[in-house]
Amino acid sequence: MSKEMLEAFSTLEKTKGIDQETIVDAIKAALVAAYKKNYNQAQNVEVDFDPRTGNFKVMAVKTVVDEVQDDRLEVSLKEALAINGAYEVGDEIRFEVTPKNFGRIAAQTAKQVIMQRLREAERSHIIDEYSQYEDELITGTVERRDNRFVYVKIGNVEAVMPQHDQMPNEVYNPQDKIRVLVTHVGSDSKGAQITVSRTAPDMVKRLFEQEVPEIYDGTVEIVSIAREAGDRTKIAVKSSDPNIDAVGTCVGQRGARVQNVVNELGGENIDIVQYEDDPSDYIANALNPAEVIAVQFSGDEDDKSALVIVPDYQLSLAIGKKGQNVRLAARLTGYKIDIRPESEVEFVDEATKNSENTETNSDSKDSTADDAESNSSEELAQDNVEMKNNKE
Repeated sequence: MSKEMLEAFSTLEKTKGIDQETIVDAIKAALVAAYKKNYNQAQNVEVDFDPRTGNFKVMAVKTVVDEVQDDRLEVSLKEALAINGAYEVGDEIRFEVTPKNFGRIAAQTAKQVIMQRLREAERSHIIDEYSQYEDELITGTVERRDNRFVYVKIGNVEAVMPQHDQMPNEVYNPQDKIRVLVTHVGSDSKGAQITVSRTAPDMVKRLFEQEVPEIYDGTVEIVSIAREAGDRTKIAVKSSDPNIDAVGTCVGQRGARVQNVVNELGGENIDIVQYEDDPSDYIANALNPAEVIAVQFSGDEDDKSALVIVPDYQLSLAIGKKGQNVRLAARLTGYKIDIRPESEVEFVDEATKNSENTETNSDSKDSTADDAESNSSEELAQDNVEMKNNKE
């Protein structure tokens, strides 16, 4: 048994990179627990390992005392001096208490510890290797599926794709090649676990980064994404270069760039809108393709809500099928959007209102001047009549 164990230690160190000392320490701790459990011993014990023979020994550790209270933990000074005349009170003496059949227990325990260390090493290796791919696109092969997951082979590991990460308009069959976004690399009680998705908004972002060089190099930025996977996505983009049209760059010549993304997502509709610093313009763009007459805010900076006025014939287009267009626009901009038709809203043009007020004030001044002139004429006529009567 000892020879095989030494060979196993050497193989693990070479092939799996698991240090022999680490394995031996783990086996020692496991053997201490096994000894106490199998032999109903609560005493203070240690396990020694001989690296030349591969044998383990169980050693009871006892403290030298004047008067023994617990012989499992203590040894009298008299007995200690009989072993070695240099012992003093407070010293510790180690006695071998290895049972005759302990070799079988040691072999079984070592096997369990080695298997556990192997699993931990593989788990650590997987996490170290694939953590760099988190939030990145990767190509995998569908292996199988059940009621909860689609299992995707990525390299030498198996990743899982939960139901909420599966596209509703796609069917995944064994051996299908699919591109997925790695959303989580971690571990659980069963080992390392990699979670992938095809519905995450960042899936769209990564696809555009691959199709549009200006996005990859940072000239064009994707500011926000709102997605209902398999149906429709809205993305807001802006350019750091005034000479580059962000929307046109993402669409590509004859729509080639955006079409490649659409094809990868199984025909999912993608609306690309221009991001604006002005919230009213941004909201109007987000409701594309609907026409917007005006966007009004409550005036409270903490109240992220907006009233959007659209022509009556554009109401259904602005809301979208089952409210999808306005819902995505709200998620894209971060505003709660209330859409009203023009006929139901008292919309006042401030410029017209100011013009009307100016005309009204002008008319009022003219009327006052006319009244003053009329009053002045009447007073002059009255004076003439009085002068004539005096002369008579």
